Amino acid sequence: MSSQAAGILQLTALIAALALAYRPLGDHMAKVYSSEKHYKPEKWIYKAIGANPTAEMRWPAYLRAVLAFSAVSVLFLYLLQRIQGSLPGSLGFSSIDPDQAFNTAASFVANTNWQSYYGEQAMGHVVQTGGLAVQNFLSAAVGMAVAVALVRGFARSRTGELGNFWADLVRGTVRILVPISVIGAIVLVACGAIQNFSGIHQVGQFMGGTQEWNGGAVASQEAIKELGTNGGGYFNANSAHPFENPNPLSNLFEIFLILLIPFALTRTFGRMVGSLRQGYAILGAMAVIWIGFTALMMWTEFAHRGPAFEIAGGAMEGKETRFGIAGSSIFAVATTLTSTGAVNSFHSSYTGFGGGITMLGMQLGEIAPGGVGSGLYGMLIMAVIAVFLAGLMVGRTPEYLGKKIGTRQIKLAACYILVTPALVLGFTAVAMALPTPADSMTNSGAHGFSEILYAYTSGANNNGSAFAGLNADTQWFNTTIGIAMLLGRFVPMVFVLALAGSLAEQKPVPETAGTLRTDKPLYAGLLVGTILIITGLTYFPALALGPLAEGLAS
Repeated sequence: MSSQAAGILQLTALIAALALAYRPLGDHMAKVYSSEKHYKPEKWIYKAIGANPTAEMRWPAYLRAVLAFSAVSVLFLYLLQRIQGSLPGSLGFSSIDPDQAFNTAASFVANTNWQSYYGEQAMGHVVQTGGLAVQNFLSAAVGMAVAVALVRGFARSRTGELGNFWADLVRGTVRILVPISVIGAIVLVACGAIQNFSGIHQVGQFMGGTQEWNGGAVASQEAIKELGTNGGGYFNANSAHPFENPNPLSNLFEIFLILLIPFALTRTFGRMVGSLRQGYAILGAMAVIWIGFTALMMWTEFAHRGPAFEIAGGAMEGKETRFGIAGSSIFAVATTLTSTGAVNSFHSSYTGFGGGITMLGMQLGEIAPGGVGSGLYGMLIMAVIAVFLAGLMVGRTPEYLGKKIGTRQIKLAACYILVTPALVLGFTAVAMALPTPADSMTNSGAHGFSEILYAYTSGANNNGSAFAGLNADTQWFNTTIGIAMLLGRFVPMVFVLALAGSLAEQKPVPETAGTLRTDKPLYAGLLVGTILIITGLTYFPALALGPLAEGLAS
C-alpha cells in the first residue's frame, strides 16, 4: 500500500470514529448542561468553594466568575512553580524563574499550553500533575461553559440569565472531561504510553555520554491534553516522543481525542436551541474547512520536488518515521485548526506552503472545529457576521435563530474578531522592529519572520504549538507571549458573554417567507466563504512576507 493510500485510509477511519461518537456524546453534553440534578460529589465541590449552583447569572456576573476563577488559577499555578524546589517529588529541579513561571501559568490557564521550557528537565511530578494537568481540565471546562452560555443566549428569550458558571464548570469537568479522560488514559497505556511516578534514571550510553529520562503520569496527562485541546506535553518533544505517542494507533487515537468534543458540541448546540439542523449546518462548515485543509496539507507534503523528496516519498524532514507524512499531516492540521498545540512533528521543517497552512489554520480563529468550547462560540460569532452580510445583500434585517442581529450585536461580534489579529500583528511588528527579539530566531529571511509570526499567532489564538526554531525562553517572549495569551483568551470572552446576554433579552422573531434559512447547505457555504475572506483580508500581507514568500522561492 502506498503512503498516500495509507493516509486516505487513516483519514477515513478517523471520520468514521468521529461520526460514531457524534450523536451519543453531543446528546450527553446537552443533557449535562440542561440538567437540574446535582450529583453528590458535585455538591461537595460547591460547598467547598461556597457556590450556589442554582443561582442564575446575568452576563456581567457570569463574566466576573470566569475572570475571578481564572485569575486565582494563574496565581496558584505561578506560586506552585516558584516553590517547586521546596516541594516533594520535584526530582531535584529548582524553582522556575519568575518570567517563565508567569508565562507557563498564563499559558495553561488560557488553554494555550505554550511551553518555553523542556518539560523533562524543568518540571517535577507535583507541578506536572497537581498543577499543569489540573489546569488542563479546568481551562477546557471554562471554554465549554462560555460556549454553553452563548448557546443559552440563542435559546432563551426575555431574560438576561445565562445559567450558573460554577455549575457549568463543575459539570463539564466531572461528567464529561474526567470520564472520557480515564478511558483515554487506559487506551494510551495499552498502546504503550507510560504511567508512573519514577525518578530520573539512566537509559544508556550514547556517543560517549549518558542519556537520562524521568518517568511520570504521562498517559493520564496526554489524554486530557488532547481531549481538552490543551497541547502541553510532558516532554519537550511533545506527541513526537514515544513515551507520549508510541505508535500509529496511539497517534490516530490522539487525533480522535483532539477533534471529539469540538465536533460533538455542534450537536449539543442543535439540541439546546431546538433544531438539530442548525447544528448540522455549523458541523458542515467546520468539516469542509477541516477536510479541505487536511487534503491540502497532505498534497503539499507528499509533492515530490527533487531527489531527496523522491527517495523519502515526500517531505520527511522533521517528521517521525513511525507516523510518516500522512499521520503527521493529519495531526498538524487537527492541532492547528483547534486550540490544541500538541505536535507529533516539527512545523518549522514543513514545506513553505505546509508551514503556512498550519499558521492559517490558527489565524482562522481555530474554529474548524476549534478548541473545546472556544471553537463553537467562535464559529457562532462568524455565523452572526455571515447572517449580517447576507441581510445587507438582500436588504433585510438580519436574523439568526429567531434573534435580530442589530447594531449592538454586530459591534460585539466585530470586536471579537478584531482582538486576536490586533495582538498577533501588533506584537509581531514590535518584535521585528526591536533588535533583541530577532536574536532569538534560528533562521533569517522569510522563514525567520515566520518563526516570530507563528509564535504570536499561536499565543494570541490560544494554540500553543511552536515553529520549533525560535528561542522563546527570554524575558521578552515569556512576557509578551504571556500577555498575548491572556488577552487572546479572556478579552474575546467579554464580547461573547455580552452578546449572549443581549440575545437572551430579546423576544423571538417569527419566521417568515423572507427569513434566511440558516440550516441549509447554501448558508453553510456562505459561512465558510465569510471565514476565509475575513481571515484572508486580515492576514494575507503578513503571510506573504513569511510562508508564501518561502513557498514560492522553493
